[in-house]
Amino acid sequence: MRKYVIMGVQGSGKGTQAGMLAADYDLTHISVGDIFRWHVQQHTKIGAQVRRVMAQGQLVGDDLVESVVRERLAWHDWNYGFVVDGFPRNRRQAEFFLESYDIDAVIHLDLPDSEVRRRVLARRLCSRCGLDYNLIAHRPKEEGRCDVCAGELVSREDDTEEALAARLADYHAKTDPALELFRRKEYVVTVDARPAKEEVQRTIRKHLGLA
Repeated sequence: MRKYVIMGVQGSGKGTQAGMLAADYDLTHISVGDIFRWHVQQHTKIGAQVRRVMAQGQLVGDDLVESVVRERLAWHDWNYGFVVDGFPRNRRQAEFFLESYDIDAVIHLDLPDSEVRRRVLARRLCSRCGLDYNLIAHRPKEEGRCDVCAGELVSREDDTEEALAARLADYHAKTDPALELFRRKEYVVTVDARPAKEEVQRTIRKHLGLA
């Protein structure tokens, strides 16, 4: 059984890299962002709370994130292991993870803030089916339209210069100490997230000793 955590600033490709690992090694991909997006789309109470927070350009509160992750991991549907992205976000959550799960490695996707801004502000989301696009790496065939359902492509509510600046400041203040805790336990492998996704994935697997 393999248990990994993948960490990195927004736009570093956590979901993409976690998904690639999960697909090839039968791991359960647990994405905090996907869980919250599902709640928003289903108009749940959690979804309404998340939408309010996103509209203000803020991050979802740590207590809510932690409770959602605890609930998801409690399903124990990860027979061959899991890869979690978007959690932990601070030192307290990192301590919880170390106490509760015998993780094998923390994959840190390293990306400069300037590149984060370039990538994040190019993101688009299909307003109909929710498919992700990026005008740098994954452009639609028809400008402004989803390749799958022809829905309109829109920017995420929280993808603005102001909101991104706030999220970057919050990330460095909270998540850097969590990474440092993992480093002291010698769990962290740091990978440059700037190359193409296939190259990043190869580097991750080399660090983890995966075939």
